[in-house]
Amino acid sequence: MPSKKAAFPFEESLAKLEGLVEKMEAGELSLEDSLKTFEEGVKLTRECQQALAQAEQKVKLLIETQEGVSEAAFSPGLDVDD
Repeated sequence: MPSKKAAFPFEESLAKLEGLVEKMEAGELSLEDSLKTFEEGVKLTRECQQALAQAEQKVKLLIETQEGVSEAAFSPGLDVDD
């Protein structure tokens, strides 16, 4: 049976983070619950940032030129073949 940790569930974690923000913005949590929610949000944010950094490294490695691998900034909407 494959492990759930094999791939970072980025979208799931982002959805959880959005839910935590909504809870906190509602203003109905106690101080203790707000702190726990904030702590969980910070953890999720760090995990998401790490996953994005890893994805960025993979993208950089996949961008190749005739001279070999080159680093290029990501621009949404541009095709790799452009």
